[in-house]
Amino acid sequence: MEVLFKYVSAAAMGVAALFAPIRPLVCCALLFVAVDFVTGVLADRSAARGEGRRWCFESRLAWRTVRKAGFVVIAIAMMWLIESCILDFVESNITRLFTGFICGVEMWSFLENASQLSDSRLFGWMRRYVRRRMKNELGDEYFEEEPGTEKP
Repeated sequence: MEVLFKYVSAAAMGVAALFAPIRPLVCCALLFVAVDFVTGVLADRSAARGEGRRWCFESRLAWRTVRKAGFVVIAIAMMWLIESCILDFVESNITRLFTGFICGVEMWSFLENASQLSDSRLFGWMRRYVRRRMKNELGDEYFEEEPGTEKP
């Protein structure tokens, strides 16, 4: 039994060593997911108060965020394996770019939540600015009209 424990322990440490370089990326992405979750809950609570309805915390929505965080970690790990084991002959930062994309999406969601929570026009302006820049870069076909900005 002791020999089996040594092999299992060695295998676990080998896997941990393989993924050690992406620890900062995973921590950063999980931080963005957590901030988006907290501000999303606060924005939902604020919207419920504004509409005069009763608000309660729903665990099924929290579990959705836990699943999302798990998928984020798995996706970053898979991207790291592709970059380090399969495309090791190419100097690239695919994993960093992918993590940056995930953090950008979470930042977008944070801006939506912050514009709902805050009376400050800064967050709404930032959201419109980022949307306009992305629309100019990617083209109109990737974006739906924002509510309240439809053209007659």
